[in-house]
Amino acid sequence: MKKYLYLFLVIFPFAACKKNNSTEIEPVDLNIKINYKLATSGYTLPLNIAKLKITNIETRTVQEFTVNDKGVILISKLSPGFYDIDASSNFSAAEYSTITGTVTEKAVTFNASLKNKQITVGFSETINLNLIAGSLGDWVIKQIYFAGSDRVNGALYRDQFIEFYNNSDKTLYADSLYFAETTGLITKSTSGSYNLLPSGQLDWNKSQNMPTDIDANNDYVYARALFMIPGTGKQHPVEPGKSIVVAQTAVNHKSPFTGVDGKAITVLNPSLTVDLSKADFEAYYAPFLSKPLASDIDNASVPNLEVLSYFGTDMIFDNPGRYGYVLVKVDGTQKPKNWPQYNYPTKATPSSSAGKYYQIPAKWIIDAVEVQPNEATDRIPKKFGATLDAGFTFVPLGSYTSQSVVRKTEKTINGRIILKDTNNSTEDFDYFNVANPRGFK
Repeated sequence: MKKYLYLFLVIFPFAACKKNNSTEIEPVDLNIKINYKLATSGYTLPLNIAKLKITNIETRTVQEFTVNDKGVILISKLSPGFYDIDASSNFSAAEYSTITGTVTEKAVTFNASLKNKQITVGFSETINLNLIAGSLGDWVIKQIYFAGSDRVNGALYRDQFIEFYNNSDKTLYADSLYFAETTGLITKSTSGSYNLLPSGQLDWNKSQNMPTDIDANNDYVYARALFMIPGTGKQHPVEPGKSIVVAQTAVNHKSPFTGVDGKAITVLNPSLTVDLSKADFEAYYAPFLSKPLASDIDNASVPNLEVLSYFGTDMIFDNPGRYGYVLVKVDGTQKPKNWPQYNYPTKATPSSSAGKYYQIPAKWIIDAVEVQPNEATDRIPKKFGATLDAGFTFVPLGSYTSQSVVRKTEKTINGRIILKDTNNSTEDFDYFNVANPRGFK
């Protein structure tokens, strides 16, 4: 006998009176089928360990289910609306090695997701989710402080930072780590100007001079800004369970400091911002600009990033959270400075002065985190596929609120904190009400 899981929607009774008319929204029976997308058919993976989560975007109500051995779920009497649908399967290293014959030392996670799916009255199609294995690395993006702090009482955007964490059990070296803020369609109002995919995101295959023999959308991401941590190879060791903080400007933003124009820069409420004077690296844009920001001072005790490409007047992350972030590690065969750059895939031919963006091969990405605006109505189509990040994260209060997104603690082994990494930022991240460099959640 097939087993089905049911989601019951409580419907409040209306008074039964012939003189009154009432309108009820007819609930929907939603069918979902889950499969694995495997590169080989030499083995099968169990479906009954898969977990399904469905989130009502408007109410943020979350329901979780276990899949049956056929990968089938019937969710009965679901209220019509917009939903995020996420599925995952987790295997220990031993389990995965036994089933597949592929020896691995790390746990393996498969993910699938469908974001912002509209379920209407009468919806009858079966939703198919293909679970895809993502890459899990020793380095992870631990914290992103993109929101900034209050525009009047805080430090605006100048206190932003990003933090990388050694999630392994061995010492790693930060030398020649690359990271990027990735771009894509960020506003629905301009979508008419671009060639788009069915998902609503940019179709990079239509970029000018894009090679025709590559999958420009799934095998690459595109950098609005690209940076490298300098070093000779083993100049910047990071012990297990430790992190590096990369600041826009490495100063104590809680205290007054003197800008490059000689004027004092202060905040009215120091509790809203952070001390970045002990950051490991900082961005410094003054050499590239005819008129640098007054706040972009060069802390001589903190090494500068190598800037391969940049946007704007400093390493200013998008406050609403409309971009993505990737951590990149290459081998000696790669020279990222020489990677090709392409224009946005506009319908009109781009001008000679139009911006171009580094094309980063996904095979070199060791971690990716997609962020989104806090309000569901402001969301944009996802930029990352499930192999990079099946979900996304956001700060609940939005721009200029001092909040940051931070990766959750999964467990502690002999005092070493291991952060959660399932390749799904919806599951892996929490937030700080006030950003906290090197803090844990």
